[in-house]
Formats: sequence, C-alpha cells, structure tokens
Amino acid sequence: LGHQLLGMALDFSTFKLPFGHRGGNHPVRELASGKVSMTSQNHGYCLQPGEKTGTTVPTHINLNDGTLEGLENRDQRLFSVQYHPEAAPGPRDSINLFKRFMAMMQK
Repeated sequence: LGHQLLGMALDFSTFKLPFGHRGGNHPVRELASGKVSMTSQNHGYCLQPGEKTGTTVPTHINLNDGTLEGLENRDQRLFSVQYHPEAAPGPRDSINLFKRFMAMMQK
C-alpha cells in the first residue's frame, strides 16, 4: 500500500490487476543492473506504468506481466518497491535496497 500511496502522491494512477500478485515466486528485474530477483508479493492493484511523472523513474518491472514494481524520485530522495524485500525467497536478493536506504539516511 505504501508504494501505491507514494506513486499516487507523485501523480501516478492505479489500476486493478486481473489476477493479483500473490506468493513468493514473482520475478522482478531491477532496471539499472538488469538483475532479476524472485520476490514475495501480495497486492491486487498496481501503479500505471509508462506515465509521465516528471523526475520519477521506474526502477523495477515484473517480468510476468510488465507491471511497475519499483520507482525512484531523485529530486526528493525517495524510492519504493511493491513487493516484500524483507521476505525475499533468496537469502540476500534485496539487500541492496536496505543498504541504499541506510545510505540515504546517513546523508
């Protein structure tokens, strides 16, 4: 819900998925690195991909259906993902998100 609320505050719209993303087997690509992680998800709505939102850019895409799973706004120093990085199926799949957050807090 936090990812969707943040997206709406940044002028994204939401839409209902035909089939919600449920379970721990959703492949998501990090666009900057090309790295694919298996993620744990539980949501029935997504942000509309491809919308023009100023300085906000997509960071993660679901490989099953192309939906937007992450975004970043560098001007406001914020980012979010629409999956559970703390529950990643791999032992350290999403550690970079936590490191990035900690680095932002130290600035």
